[in-house]
Amino acid sequence: MKKQLLAGAMLASAFALALPANAQTREPGVPPGVGAGAATGAVGGAVIGGPVGAVVGGAAGAIVGGIAEASRPKFREYVVERRHPSYTYEGEVAVGRELPSSVTYYEVPRQYGETQYRYTVVNNRTVLVEPGTRRIVQVID
Repeated sequence: MKKQLLAGAMLASAFALALPANAQTREPGVPPGVGAGAATGAVGGAVIGGPVGAVVGGAAGAIVGGIAEASRPKFREYVVERRHPSYTYEGEVAVGRELPSSVTYYEVPRQYGETQYRYTVVNNRTVLVEPGTRRIVQVID
């Protein structure tokens, strides 16, 4: 059991070190920010669930098509400059929450990464939303 845990920790460490470096020189078609999110998820998953947790955590940590950490400050500036009205939402603004169809959604400019998601402002917070389900996939803070 100890050998499995040690092997899992080593695997997660190697995974965590390799992905941020890979995020700097990403392959075409791989959204920005995936490496960093995957690495964070892998480390967290390894701590909780060993080697299997590292794989699951890595997949969950990668917000495919989201706004990369490095682009978020500029993206927030972009959104503020647009002065979109903020939708008042009665619940907690969190990933997984479904927004009403009455909310207006906007295209994310390519300079912030190619994404299938749209953005909007909810309770004065910028969020990315999956347009088909209107579920929040990323809170940009």
